[in-house]
Amino acid sequence: MRVIQVPFCFYPDSVGGTEVYVEALSRNLQQQGVEVLIAAPGEVNQSYLYNQLRVRRYAISNQVENLREMYGEGDRQAALEFSRILETEQPDLVHFHAFTSGVSLRLVQAAKQRQIPVVFTYHTPTVSCLRGTLMQWGTEICNGKVDLKTCSQCTLQGLGLDKTSAGAIANLPPQLGHWLGNLNLQGGAWTALRMTELVNLRHKALHTLLSEVDHIVAVCNWVKDVLLLNHVPSEKITVIRQGLCHNLPEKTNSSQQYAQPTLNIAFLGRLDPTKGIHILIKALKAVPKLPISLDIYGISQASDAYIRELQALAAKDPRITFKPPVPTEKVMATLTDYDLLAVPSQWLETGPMVVLEAFAAGVPVIGSNLGGIAELVEHEVNGILVEPTSVRDWSQALQRCQDRYLLRRLSAGIKPPSTMETVATHIRLIYHATIAQFL
Repeated sequence: MRVIQVPFCFYPDSVGGTEVYVEALSRNLQQQGVEVLIAAPGEVNQSYLYNQLRVRRYAISNQVENLREMYGEGDRQAALEFSRILETEQPDLVHFHAFTSGVSLRLVQAAKQRQIPVVFTYHTPTVSCLRGTLMQWGTEICNGKVDLKTCSQCTLQGLGLDKTSAGAIANLPPQLGHWLGNLNLQGGAWTALRMTELVNLRHKALHTLLSEVDHIVAVCNWVKDVLLLNHVPSEKITVIRQGLCHNLPEKTNSSQQYAQPTLNIAFLGRLDPTKGIHILIKALKAVPKLPISLDIYGISQASDAYIRELQALAAKDPRITFKPPVPTEKVMATLTDYDLLAVPSQWLETGPMVVLEAFAAGVPVIGSNLGGIAELVEHEVNGILVEPTSVRDWSQALQRCQDRYLLRRLSAGIKPPSTMETVATHIRLIYHATIAQFL
């Protein structure tokens, strides 16, 4: 069986959790006899090997000249280059892991036109949410139902418009945006005035994508709920949670660690407002005498202004230390030195992978009561769940975690997470079933 995996980007570029997942899935599939090629957007066409995996990068357009392509069917050049890869490689199946201008509906249709089966994995809220978080107005959990007016207003509010102005523009008919687009008016206020047209294009592309792919993998339960709400048939969806991408650490968290007077907490992830590190820092500073050490292993992908905000918040508090990012293969070993992993996310995570890595290291999690975190962390069993936006609740939870008996009990409640070998086995069965439908 020959399969092409298509993520948003790939190594050696700076990658996120989806690309870590794709790399690990591909390695395990190859060990199970599947021939894998990874095809990902890039600045230029190129081919290379990465960790014994064949990689082909296909060139995308240098500039976005047409907003309709970005919001709608996708980059024409990317689709053309990807079609050439399909012609050369002749895969039995294509597995998409993103839905962007460079990994778009055009690519799916290029595969379907050649009678190649397609599987799609919904990894992040960006698939169906233009705001990218599935947090309505930035503060409320959204049910995920796509709606032209609501999504237009929420997107505009997320871009900086006040809710009233955003609501007024969200009432404009898409035909107005279409007319403005025909005049090649875009950018700034023009893009805002075209928002209903652009959101309408995105929703049409999303519905077509979900209709045309042959099977969809949801990496957590809330993703399946969103898909069902948007009229994807249940039999077309399989929930397969993420698995550990690397080998288990040699050592595990020792009960003697809980005898130490200082509570050692780690945060690993992007320094981005959606990850909520500012909430965690504020909560810690609200209890200045609490014996806690917080190490922040941050990946700097946010704006300089947000990073400066974090540094200012943490200033003069010796308990807080900013550290360099940890390579993915060393995360679990690093976590074994801590009492708790903090995951204060302010959006609907589908994992996150770092929770599984903490559990593999025997470390409980204190995390936001949101999305995939709440599906993995059982409150008072293997971790503590906290209302995401409340600094007061986070402060109280940190004080509770001073109880060493509680930490030992939470650590004892951790069950070993699945591995990517198991995930690959389930995915391979889906491939066989999907291909069989075309025979």
